[in-house]
Order: sequence, then structure tokens, then C-alpha cells
Amino acid sequence: MAAKMSLFVLASLLLLAVRCPGLCEVRCSKHSRPNHCHRVCQTCCRRCRCVPPGTAGNREMCGVCYTNMTTHRNATKCP
Repeated sequence: MAAKMSLFVLASLLLLAVRCPGLCEVRCSKHSRPNHCHRVCQTCCRRCRCVPPGTAGNREMCGVCYTNMTTHRNATKCP
């Protein structure tokens, strides 16, 4: 039973890892610094397992992990 659960978790993480680049491409498509946005978005996607819909806003749809993540300077991290 534990092996099946571990396999499911691994498969879910792998699927998200495959989807993160595409989701972040959409999210950062209108950003003034698309390469920087894409790199940061990928980090947020991997950690929080979510990318909000659209090119801006809707951050609350990914929960506190996404909205509360900050940089070393205490600025909002996730686009």
C-alpha cells in the first residue's frame, strides 16, 4: 500500500515538473522581464505545486505557499 502511494506521489510530482515550464510560459508571457519571471515562476511552481491562471493577479488561487513566499529582501517572490 505504501509503495502504491509513493508511486502516486512521484508520478504527480513528475507530471507537475513537466507542466511547470508551459504554465510559467503563459504566466510570464507579458512580463517586462520574461526570462527572470520564468525562472522565478519555475521555482514557485516546484515548491508550491501551482501556477495561477492568467498573466497577472489570481495569486490567492495557489494558497499561502505561493502568496507568502518572499525574496531575501522581503519582496513578493512569485509572479
